[in-house]
Amino acid sequence: MGQEAGKYAGHGWYTLSGDVNSDMVRRVFDAVADMTEEHISTAHLLIQSNGGYVSDGICLYNYLSKLPIKFITYNAGAVASIAVTLFLAGAERYASSTARFMVHKSHASAPQGARPDALRIIVEGLQADDARTEAILRQHVQLEEQHWRIHAYSDLHLTAAEALGVGLVHGVTDFIPPAGQLVCNI
Repeated sequence: MGQEAGKYAGHGWYTLSGDVNSDMVRRVFDAVADMTEEHISTAHLLIQSNGGYVSDGICLYNYLSKLPIKFITYNAGAVASIAVTLFLAGAERYASSTARFMVHKSHASAPQGARPDALRIIVEGLQADDARTEAILRQHVQLEEQHWRIHAYSDLHLTAAEALGVGLVHGVTDFIPPAGQLVCNI
């Protein structure tokens, strides 16, 4: 038992699910504070999310990717929308063979009867959000031209094997915490 405990010293296993929003940001901030207290140097993080708010996702990406804790992210089901940006915070990234990723441009609804100047502000905000998320995507992923064309006008769906081919993941493997190791839900 001593050897096994030593082998995983400094490692922690976590799950994170739900909408990417201010509540998730707070939960992650609290969890990282606990990780720091527990001297976690490598955090294995299973993410399940269909997306949420762009600014919250970018905040989490910037925060997690720059911490002195090494994050290894996993997708066992679905990581979509801005959650893909959150997933990219992992220094290493993995997906189960049946996992899927969905990437798309930002979208919003305009209030009924919105004036043209209000619509212009909404469109400019969406374009700014797209530029921010696409810059992060381009740092980590080498999409082929056909993928960028789909991404420009529609949802881009990637299987785990396709994600591996474009560098979104480093390998196709499952999130499997070692026996006896605590898994914490964030």
